Amino acid sequence: MALRQIVQIGEPVLRKISKRVEKIDDKIIQLLDDMADTMYEADGVGLAAPQVGILKRVVVIDIGDGLLELINPEIIETSGEQIDDEGCLSVAGEAGAVRRPYTVKVRAYNREGQLFEIVGEELLARAFCHEIDHLDGILFVDKIEK
Repeated sequence: MALRQIVQIGEPVLRKISKRVEKIDDKIIQLLDDMADTMYEADGVGLAAPQVGILKRVVVIDIGDGLLELINPEIIETSGEQIDDEGCLSVAGEAGAVRRPYTVKVRAYNREGQLFEIVGEELLARAFCHEIDHLDGILFVDKIEK
């Protein structure tokens, strides 16, 4: 188990756009493993690579149904709407209501390099949007409903 330091708001890396993963190699596999360990240790439901200081398009999510690993994730379809409170491991102690789609379809690669699609509703849809926003330098605090 290798834990990584979770970067906090104010660090420039959280506002940068992450680069696509061109090759899934041992470094990316190690990153996935370390991110999952770090997320579980911090009691989070998701973690994006920029949150551990790595500008790669890599995300891990577990809303309680098992670990999802997403490499180069893209939202390809959304529907509906929900508003609920969000928090973030990189914005300790802060929460706020954020409007997100109710259903989200994501296309990504797994650690074996296979392309797949997955549909999430409610909390999973919210987690997909939240973590993919991180890859584009966007934090949930930017979207809190006033």
